Amino acid sequence: MNKPLRRIAIFCGLLVLALLIRDNWVQYVQADELSTDKANRRVVIERYATPRGEIIVGGNPITGHTETTSGDFKFKRTYKDGAMWAPVTGFVSQAYGANQLESIEDGILTGTDDRLFFRNTLDMITGKEKEGGNVVTTLNAAAQKAAYEGLKNQGGKGAVAAIEPATGKILALASFPSYDPSTIAGGGASDEKAWNKLQKKNNPDDPMLNRALREVYPPGSTFKVVTAAAALENGLYKSADEKTNSPLPWTMPGTVTPLKNEGNIPCKNATLRVSLQWSCNSVFGKIGYDLGNDEMLEQAKKFGFTSEQFTPVRTTASVFSEDMAPSEVALSSIGQFNTATTPLQMAMVTSAIANNGKLMKPYMVDELQTHNLDPLEKTEPEELSEPMSAENAQILQSMMETVVQDGTGKKAQIEGVKVGGKTGTAQHGVDNSENPYAWFISYAKLSDDSSPVAVAVVVEDENAVRDDISGGGLAAPIAKSVMEAVIDSEK
Repeated sequence: MNKPLRRIAIFCGLLVLALLIRDNWVQYVQADELSTDKANRRVVIERYATPRGEIIVGGNPITGHTETTSGDFKFKRTYKDGAMWAPVTGFVSQAYGANQLESIEDGILTGTDDRLFFRNTLDMITGKEKEGGNVVTTLNAAAQKAAYEGLKNQGGKGAVAAIEPATGKILALASFPSYDPSTIAGGGASDEKAWNKLQKKNNPDDPMLNRALREVYPPGSTFKVVTAAAALENGLYKSADEKTNSPLPWTMPGTVTPLKNEGNIPCKNATLRVSLQWSCNSVFGKIGYDLGNDEMLEQAKKFGFTSEQFTPVRTTASVFSEDMAPSEVALSSIGQFNTATTPLQMAMVTSAIANNGKLMKPYMVDELQTHNLDPLEKTEPEELSEPMSAENAQILQSMMETVVQDGTGKKAQIEGVKVGGKTGTAQHGVDNSENPYAWFISYAKLSDDSSPVAVAVVVEDENAVRDDISGGGLAAPIAKSVMEAVIDSEK
């Protein structure tokens, strides 16, 4: 071979080598990046080429699918009672992506998760179309319905979270106002119109906000159970019926402002039981001051404050501040000043008290399955912390039961069931100018001393008459209906 031909042959060989290197680089090194690139339309088309797996509650799917009549996408998601379940499922849309369980468990639901590889390989061999797996939730359908309809009937905004204390299973997670994810599941003009209407800039009610997990509210007097726990755990008081060192009036240190109580209630040197029964600001504010910022913050953290939770949907971290002035600690200890919490967080507090001091990690996915119901992964209950000793938790239970039996929480009473609770009316806005939030936290105990459910309810109604707003009046009946639904479903 002469010299010019040899050079051409070498050059051609180098070109072939470069093509081979490039081909292998694209197929192996860049494969994952290209497969998830938003510009790769083939991946999106493939995603909607087969039906998604189902999200299941109580053995029944709350999701579904329908075939589209035009466009590249063959199937789109549908939802049963979509507005009621949106805080659990989230949405999946051909145009707008996905969130919450639809996003977190997308690999299972679309059938692309590596754990489904063997099953999908068998389907390929037999010529069967790929199918997504199922997400089995911990939710109780009756409790969810009671929570959602209770909020809806109030007519304002609000949220409910309910937990099984012994396991941490989330039984209800409702938010109102809500939205139907089916209306934005496609990619057409109607979906675009519905999406735009749901955006906060166009809808101040923000129906896509998951208020149970993502909104923080001042907890008001419901936080007094945390302050009572701190008093017991730090040995400031040793029983529910020991008189406290609580003068009346009590002026917050560093100020000339007495910490006032609502109405003419027996708060002077009142016992913890009486103070919780009538919700004495002066008593619990002074307890917070006596304990100090560090002890109060430590107790709040043991219940989960300052930390995000992953249910697996991420929650907003609840707030109890550090480096506060003594008067600010007093106000924070009655659930005001900077203290802010999600409804799930207050359900966690209540569940730990009901569970004799042990806080279980909250979760809403019980099991992941293949499409033919074979189990892939099972969630096991996990202890998150122990905020209280069993002895102190039982003391606090007796105090909360007095609130429902003889105090401000009478509307949560259930015949034949021991109910503990705490009302809250949380002030907010500049100089407390806005209508307060109505709170109620509670748990139910059966005759065998088991506790099937702990609940937190918050109602925000800017149209209500201010003097008519109370946790016992607006929120307690909703909590009662949720507890009854759980109890009835276990019979």
